[in-house]
This record gives sequence, structure tokens and C-alpha cells, in this order.
Amino acid sequence: MKLLTRYLRREVYASIALVFAALIMLFALLDLINELNSMGRGDYSLGYVLLFVVLTVPGHIYELFPVAVLIGTIFAMVQMAANSELTVYRSSGVSLKQMISALLKIGLPLVVLCFLFGEIVSPPSERMAQQLRLQAQKAKVSVKAFRSGVWVKDESSFINVRSVLPDTSLLEVSIYEFDDQYHLRSITVAERASYLAVERWQLEGVRQTLFNGNGATTDNRPRAEWHSSLNPDILSVLLVVPEQMSAWNLYQYTGHLRDNHQKTARYEIAMWNKLVYPFAVLVMMLLALPFSAYQRREGGISGKIFMGIVLGLSFHFIGRLFANVGALNDWSPLLSATTMSWLFLALALGMLWRTERR
Repeated sequence: MKLLTRYLRREVYASIALVFAALIMLFALLDLINELNSMGRGDYSLGYVLLFVVLTVPGHIYELFPVAVLIGTIFAMVQMAANSELTVYRSSGVSLKQMISALLKIGLPLVVLCFLFGEIVSPPSERMAQQLRLQAQKAKVSVKAFRSGVWVKDESSFINVRSVLPDTSLLEVSIYEFDDQYHLRSITVAERASYLAVERWQLEGVRQTLFNGNGATTDNRPRAEWHSSLNPDILSVLLVVPEQMSAWNLYQYTGHLRDNHQKTARYEIAMWNKLVYPFAVLVMMLLALPFSAYQRREGGISGKIFMGIVLGLSFHFIGRLFANVGALNDWSPLLSATTMSWLFLALALGMLWRTERR
């Protein structure tokens, strides 16, 4: 059995590496094509574009881990079945439980590797990629996230944004404007800000305090126009996306939101997904095992690989759909994050039972 496990490990790892190479090359090419549209802004040359694409690779590796494991394991199992190797193993007394145990042992290092990419490698790499692009494009704004919200520097002004809505509207905006001698000139507080056009925002529920040599004056207005180089595209890039944060940062930020009586659903779902997602690798390996029942009349290797691609992409995209729907409807974060894993585990067990009966 140890010999089988070693041989199976070698074949599975080689197939997964091959699939990873193909998928990463595909996604890197798509990123490169997308970034070429921005080339030429400021100092954003081809060298910076290529470096940006390289820095986004760890994020793609993390996202594609279960998909690559499923397709790679299916490829390895079908190849072994086509060469009658699995038939020899089963005929020599290797049971289904032993096969499952071998696959789980093979999958455990992959679980650890996926977790490390999601927690340690991918988050800082994504931040470096975004910072590189902004600096190379000579963006006029810089940002730093604190517990009080997101702070943005825009030329001589500092802006604090508490929340960003899906339609790119800003809630609870505070604008601190300074003169050339760094003296505070005005403080503008708005309940909401909506983007109108290039460098133009519409503020609602405005309270403005002006400072001069004679003191301070306050002006309340229902609406006012705000001119700023800040725009929704830059803001969406700079703001921390929950799916790109580590589980520990998500845990801390969720606690902060809960202490301030704010909604935490999206961040809790992202946190649980970070914790559960690596174990989807084991589910995918179990799902690949029934494909070892190789029969040429059922489509051969190409048919099995196609089915694996469809299942892998379904897991990836429908899982995201469940997370978004769960956040909108205040479903249980744990349920929203693990639903697809449970469904695919049930599918894997059902296919294994059907295959064993046959």
C-alpha cells in the first residue's frame, strides 16, 4: 500500500503541476492583455506591466487550487485507469477505503500549501501589485486604512471615508483642506458622496466649517459639488477587498465592525471561506476518484477532463455566487462559505457509491 501511495503521489503531483502551469499561463495572459490598455499612463511601461502580472500570480494560484487539483487528479487517475494500472491495484486487494485514504494523505500537503498561499503569500503580493501600478501611473492619491475608515490624501486635502457602497457611492465623508503653509483651512463633512463626472462629486447633507484669521464660520447645505482627483476606479483598487485579506485580518476587522454595530456578513463570509477553502482540495480529490472507472464509451480521457473543468469552474463561480447572496440576505456566514464544499462532498460520495456498486 505504501508503494501504491508513493506512485500515486508522484503521478497526481505531476499532473496537478502541469494543470497549474497551463491555468496560470492562461490567467497571466489575460491579465497582461487587460493591463496593456493602461500602459503609457505616467511611467507605466511594459516592464511595470510584466512585474504587475507576476505579482498577481500568487492570488491566482490560491483561487485556482481546488480547480487545478480536481483536473490534475482526474487526469492522473484516468491515465492510470487507461493503462490498467488501477485495475491491477484493485485486483490485488486494494479496497476503496484504502484508495480514499491514500488520496487524503496525498492531499494534506496541498491543503497546507493552499492555506499558506491564502494567508502569507497572496495578500502582500496583491497589495504590492496595486501599489506598483498606482506609483508607476503617478496617481495623485495615496491611501492608508485605519480603524476609523480609509484615509486618502488628495493634493492639499485629507479625506476620510467610512464606507463604500456597491454603486461606488461614499458614506460619511470628511474632507480636511490645508493651505500651502499646512494650516487647516476648512473641514467639510458630508453624509453621502456620489460620483458625477471626471474630478466631480456630488455631496449630500453637507456641513462645512471655514477657518480664517477672525475665527470659524459654519455653513450647512443640502448639496454641494466637490472637485477631487479621487475617482471610483482608484478607490476600488485601493480599498481593502475582503477576499484579498488574510483570515487573521478579517477576524480583527470583523470584531471592530461588530463593536461599532456595523454589518459584518461580508467579512465573516470571507473569513470562513479563507479557513474552509483549503479543505476543498480534499473534496476535489475525492470527487476525482470515481473518474478512475475509465470506460472509452463514456468519452475517454478528453471527456473526463472536460467534465472536471466544468465541475471545477462550477465550484469556483457558484461558490462566489453563494457568498454574495448570503451577504445580501444575511445568511449564516459559515453556511454561505461552506455550502459548495458540502454539495461537492455529497456529490463525490454519491459518485463513489454508484461506482462501487457497478
